[in-house]
Amino acid sequence: MASEKILNQKKEEVTKLANELKEASLILLTDYRGISVENVTKLRTDVRNANAQYKVIKNNITKRALQEAGIEGLEEQLSGPTAVIIAKGDYLEPAKAIYQFAKDNEYYQIKGGVIEGKVMSAQEIIAIAKLPSRETLLSMLAGALLANIQKVAVALDQVRIQKEEQGEKATVAAEATSETAQAE
Repeated sequence: MASEKILNQKKEEVTKLANELKEASLILLTDYRGISVENVTKLRTDVRNANAQYKVIKNNITKRALQEAGIEGLEEQLSGPTAVIIAKGDYLEPAKAIYQFAKDNEYYQIKGGVIEGKVMSAQEIIAIAKLPSRETLLSMLAGALLANIQKVAVALDQVRIQKEEQGEKATVAAEATSETAQAE
């Protein structure tokens, strides 16, 4: 039987992880079988650069921490070697980093996870990771708005030109009518 000291250490580890999971905007569970140390080191760097953490934690501790955090629906994904990715802020960039790594490394797989409190399948997470970044979406929106503003400016200029031409025609017609009235 495990000593009381070891049990207390494990309880502390579970509580600490549960607190991190409660605050997380993104929790990803991945299978890292068959990945070289060099590739895992690169992945850890990519995840850290995306403001997230990459942890390898025993499945039992992760299960208990998820239960303590009140997160249900990931129990099936906690079999075999499992890495946990946790992000507190933006969830899209870490999801993109993991997705890109999984795309480049055939053995690395996303098992599932939680985004903003919603449990998601691997397919749902991949679909989100394929979305353009916030900055890309904003620049696309700005480009579309600029194009529309240009179209409106051109249309307004055409209206102005038409009104000027109509004004000139009206002036010529008025002058012609005036000249005809004076001639009679």
